[in-house]
Order: sequence, then structure tokens, then C-alpha cells
Amino acid sequence: MISQVFILSSKGDHLIYKDFRGEAGSDVRNIFYEKVTALTGDQPPVVMSHKDLHFVHVRQGGLYWVATTTAADASPFTIVEFLNRLAALVKDYCGSVSEKSVQMNFALIYELLDEVVDYGYIQTTSSDVLKNFIQTEAVTSRPFSLFDLSNVGLFGAETQQSKVAPSSAATRPIQSSREQGGKSEIFVDVIERMSIVIGSNGVLMKADVEGEIRVKCYMPSCAGESRRYGAAVRVDQCSFHQAVRLDEFDSNRILRLCPSQGEQTVMQYQLSDDLPSAPPFRLFPTIERDSGGRLLMYLKLRCDLPPKRSVCVSDICPNHTSVYSTVTLSQELSSPDQSAELKLQSRAIHWQIPRFPGGTQLSALFKLEVPGLSAASMLEVGPVALSFELPKITATGLQIRFLRLSPVQPGPSQRWVRYVTLSDSYSIRV
Repeated sequence: MISQVFILSSKGDHLIYKDFRGEAGSDVRNIFYEKVTALTGDQPPVVMSHKDLHFVHVRQGGLYWVATTTAADASPFTIVEFLNRLAALVKDYCGSVSEKSVQMNFALIYELLDEVVDYGYIQTTSSDVLKNFIQTEAVTSRPFSLFDLSNVGLFGAETQQSKVAPSSAATRPIQSSREQGGKSEIFVDVIERMSIVIGSNGVLMKADVEGEIRVKCYMPSCAGESRRYGAAVRVDQCSFHQAVRLDEFDSNRILRLCPSQGEQTVMQYQLSDDLPSAPPFRLFPTIERDSGGRLLMYLKLRCDLPPKRSVCVSDICPNHTSVYSTVTLSQELSSPDQSAELKLQSRAIHWQIPRFPGGTQLSALFKLEVPGLSAASMLEVGPVALSFELPKITATGLQIRFLRLSPVQPGPSQRWVRYVTLSDSYSIRV
């Protein structure tokens, strides 16, 4: 049983507030934000209490999604699942989850809350059920950009790039399909997250991959879908959405489902220790102290992807636990588009690479003047953490062989498939 639901920005601004039972005052929003900001660390507890009131919250899109309850026997797992589904509903109906989209679509979100929760009791979070009752259209803001015209050829002719959907194509509201004359579109994302630990000798110590197949459907009516991935792909564990039919999965690796409008996770899987390919990055570090007493860190990073692939490395963080507040940094980078910054609060150097082509290597030399540097403190350098995004690549080798819609849609239908591999935790010891 839920007493209140409210959404706060990262700065504590009140975006949405709905009181279902009148059991607590509106000052609970300030009480919650004060309790969250007073805690140390980046991960505050999901469940917090104030007198007889319990706060349950999740973070989605940089916002606090909070539900309160006074029931002592309320299940926090149920409330957490409800908040996650509520955020997914807002994403489906508003196109994206951000502070701006919530502010622009507050009337739509209040209408969703009225249909989803009745006097504190959860009714439904299904977009198929809600689409019969939600009448408010989403408000979207898409500023004009000359880059939107880059795919238009001479006299409006179609180019090769126009066959690729832009990254913002799947972030429109599901109601927009009504305005497009029944246009059928379906987006399939294969997203994998890598957790890698590499020893100082270059030996792979741990390798875990967690993946999921997400489907976002913009079909005016429910349509059957079949999908297949390579039979040679091995996974240790997998789970499926309740709407997936697995009659042909064991024999032909075919998944059949009738997707509802909006986004849903069709399959989740996990692979541990035995990756089909080598890790995408190899680091060759050199840590020493020069004659002037400065700490020298020479890092040579190699990308072992195919030459035609490129990766966005957002952050490389060599950590140093004994960094003092008077440390000064000088740097020598291998290309001018790179940047590096010393952050004393996290005791790390952040080396950023906007684009890293496969089959190449980059290097960086960092010189730190640390007062009182000793041989013992040099042993505290590391590990190096990498944060990156690999487009068009899956670490497990999983691929969509075909994507078929049945029955055939009367209007034009478009199908899009995207592969992305992200770094969940990629650590290299030095």
C-alpha cells in the first residue's frame, strides 16, 4: 500500500507529487531530500525511515523516484519494482526520462498515476491496458539541427546513411505512432555489460558478461515476432519475458512473442569466465620515480578490436591512494583530441579519449609532483579502471539472424537492430 509518490530532481526540485491516502504532509519531500544528501557515499540506501513513514526510492534518468508507505508489512521489493515500471511507463509515454521531459509532460504523468494507483493500491502497469485510457498527448522538444540533413542526398535522393536509424529514433512517445498513419516500427537492442579484471602480468583473472535483449515497439496493433540468434553462442544463465513462447528455442533458437507498445526486456542472459574472444583492451603501464622525485606514469593502451571498428573510451582512471592536496600534474598525450584531469577528491587521473580506432594504440605520460613520495607509496598506484562503449559489437557473439513480423503489416514496417557493449567494471591492475 502506497501513501505518496513524488519525483525530485538531483537538486531537490519538486517535479511531481501525488498523495493517495493523506497519511503524511507534503513536507515529506524535503525530509527525504535532506536525508539523502546528508548521507556519505554515492549509493544511499534504497529504504529509509522517518518516524512511522518509510521511504523507498530508485534513481532513473538522474531523478529520484520516491514512494512512501506507513504499512509495516509493505514489501520494499514490490515498491521498488513498481517505481522501476513507473519510470519505464513515463519513458514509453514521454519518449525519454529526464528533468526536462517530466516538466513538459507533468499533466500526462499525473494522468498515468491516476490510472496506475487507486487509493494506494497498484492497479496495472501495462501499456496495453493504459493506452485505452490515456488521452493526453506527450510534448516533445526537438531543436533544429543541421546534422539532421546530413543523410539527405542530391535533390532529396536516399543515401546509404539514410538506411541507418538515428540514435533518437527510439526515444519518441508511443502515442506518436497514432499520428504516423499506423506506421509499424520495431527496435531491438542487444546490450551487454562487461566486468573484467586483468592482473598486473596481463593474465585475465575474471570475465563476466551480463546481457539483455530489449524490444521497443511502435506498432498500432499487436503483431507476432520471431527472432533467432546463433546456435553456437553459449550462455550460462538466461531468463525470458513471460510473453515469450519458447517452443522452438531449444531446437532452432527462435523466440516468438507478441510485443506490446513500449519498451520491454525480452531476454536476459549471463556468461562467466569463458569469453569467446579476448578482452578489447590491453594496457602496458610503467610506474617509476625520476631523479627529481616526481612520480612518472607511462600508459600505453592498445585496442584489439578489428581495424574497421572504433570505440568511445569515456574515462581511464589510474588511481593513487596516497595523493595529497598539493599534487601538481603535467601530461603528454599522444593526440590533441585527448584530455586528462587530476581529480583530488577521487584520488585519480581521468584520461578521456573521444574515439579509439581498432588495431591502434595510444599513450600518455603523466608526471606528478607528490611531496614525500616514497617507494612504499608507489606500490599504492592503481588499479586502472576503464569506461567505454563498443557499438555494433557483442562480447558473447550473440546476433539477431532474422526479425520477422507476422502477420504482414498492411502499411510499411521498419525493423531496426542495434548492438552495444558497455563497461560495467573493467579493471586492470598495475
